Amino acid sequence: MKFVLLLSLFISFFLVWFLTPWFIRYLTRIGLVVKDQHKEGKPLVPISGGLPVLAGIFFGVMFAIFVQTFYYHSTDRLIDLLAFTSSLFAITLVGFFDDLLIRKDKEESSGLKQWQKPLLTAIAAVPLMVINAGETIIGIPFFGSLDVGLLYALVLIPIGVIGASNMVNMLAGYNGLETGLGIIYLGNLSVYAYVNGSEVAALIGAITCAALFAFLFFNRSPAKIFPGDSLTYLLGAVLASMAIIGNIEIAALLVSIPFFIEFFLKLRGRFKKQSYGMYYHGKVKSLDDKIYSIPHFFTIEGKFTEKQVVLFVYFIEILFSGLIWLL
Repeated sequence: MKFVLLLSLFISFFLVWFLTPWFIRYLTRIGLVVKDQHKEGKPLVPISGGLPVLAGIFFGVMFAIFVQTFYYHSTDRLIDLLAFTSSLFAITLVGFFDDLLIRKDKEESSGLKQWQKPLLTAIAAVPLMVINAGETIIGIPFFGSLDVGLLYALVLIPIGVIGASNMVNMLAGYNGLETGLGIIYLGNLSVYAYVNGSEVAALIGAITCAALFAFLFFNRSPAKIFPGDSLTYLLGAVLASMAIIGNIEIAALLVSIPFFIEFFLKLRGRFKKQSYGMYYHGKVKSLDDKIYSIPHFFTIEGKFTEKQVVLFVYFIEILFSGLIWLL
């Protein structure tokens, strides 16, 4: 089985590595580009990197299903993987539609309206709801276990998918930020899921991380392609799916703490403030004089480069992801 996993990871990594340059050329040709706010002259960069990442994850998962079906002659947990891929296609499609709405000045993607995002991302929860994915018994620290019954499928699954996809989408706007953060929290969750016997969740996370490692080569500074909402929504759906299918909801909440912090900071600015700043003598300076996003802690005085800001946020995520091994 370990050999199958390695091949699935290789397929996912290779496809993203191979397809991303093609998507860069194609998205540039059709004009799906926005300005890189943190570079001198604000060069235009193609957006919607979730498309090649989706392809890598899909074929990596399909290979694992193929081997399990035709070699091991087993269909155990395959319905979970198929529901996961259905959710992934749905959420990435919504994100791609969001990416298509670009302002005429190419400054940024204007995106869907705030009320439209939770409504449309709810579609991605349907495949997991109809198969009644996960366990209805939830372990609550200091209180023990609680069986929520049908509420899990009808209420908690859609809340998880909607919340995770929109939450991950908030902390973005820097070269390599979303991709690197995804590697950190999904990588930790993958190992945690495997250690706790949730092999399907571990497989999903590991294949996604392989795709993200390949994409990071093109998304790191100076970025040749941006993730766009197609990737941030995808990452949120992967996070939620791993939590639901692997029954590791508490661990998923712990690695998501930076995104909860980001939510309240954005709430302070009534969700009208941006995480990104402006190019300032090789450094990044915040557009505001108050803290409305986690990166603002490092950009408000314009002392750090974009790479340094991204590394600082990585470190914050590493700290909170490490909590799953302590609590």
